Amino acid sequence: MKAFIINRYSKKEQLQLVELPEPVANDNEVLIQIHAASINQLDVKLKSGEFKLLLPYKFPLVLGHDVAGIVTKVGSKVSRFKVGDEVFARSADFKIGTFAEYIAVNENDLALKPKNITMEQAASIPLVALTVWQAFVEKAKLEKGQKVFIQAGSGGVGTIAIQLAKYFGATVATTTSADNFDLVKGLGADIVIDYKTQDFETILNEYDVVLNSQDEKTLEKSLRILKSGGKLISISGPPDVSFAKEIGLSWFMKTAISFLSRKVRKQARQLGVDYSFLFMQANGKQLSEISALIQTDIIRPVIDKVFPFEQLNQAMLYVSSGHAKGKVVIKFK
Repeated sequence: MKAFIINRYSKKEQLQLVELPEPVANDNEVLIQIHAASINQLDVKLKSGEFKLLLPYKFPLVLGHDVAGIVTKVGSKVSRFKVGDEVFARSADFKIGTFAEYIAVNENDLALKPKNITMEQAASIPLVALTVWQAFVEKAKLEKGQKVFIQAGSGGVGTIAIQLAKYFGATVATTTSADNFDLVKGLGADIVIDYKTQDFETILNEYDVVLNSQDEKTLEKSLRILKSGGKLISISGPPDVSFAKEIGLSWFMKTAISFLSRKVRKQARQLGVDYSFLFMQANGKQLSEISALIQTDIIRPVIDKVFPFEQLNQAMLYVSSGHAKGKVVIKFK
């Protein structure tokens, strides 16, 4: 099969198109012929080596976390899927590789593709929607009437986060550029702040939840707009000790992560708010719940551009620019 690989961590080197053996589906896995995959900031960061201590992958490495395609083979213990099913998934850590023609995915990480969207739209959903679901449902336990601040509302995570927060009955504030005001308002944002000309800290206060996806300075300002007991959930770091325990890191790494997050945890304590880091996990059951919201038009995918598979390197550069509205997708057929 055709696949794009990296042989080492690098910001500048391009991915190489090569021929690899077709993956073999284990007993609990299905083999998927990939029709579309999307690119996430996580792929860009993995390529550059930002997560090499937390996620020590072996080379050559096929990147790619999101997939939409058709099941072509099923393992002997698979019970929920059959050959011919249209499915989508966020492949699990250390089982990634959607920048290829085929991938084997555990059935527990898989869901049936919503029937009312295309393969390209389906591929844009899993990682960002699961990130938002795990932030709002598991960590924040978001409730009707609460106030939520979502940074970068026009991005891949932001466009889904706005829609899901509104579904839960929250008041939503977000930041974006003036060019994207209509987009985020159309998704349901109540308060829209131009990050180029306005300071959200002078506009927002007494918020219940912040979904942080930006830099350290923005994180510190976001802590200060929370009300007492409010929660900041960060998907851009720094990792905290709870995360280190969840993924079973060594004592040394737990100590290192505790040091890295010491400053922000201290600031949160002083302000009487809660800080936590989220590194989302693959979850087919949650993805099925998200699929139901898509099929009832509560959540709609937002795609900026679709690139042919052969132009993956150009697509990666576009995502790296940070200017995409919604998601960037690669199409195989």
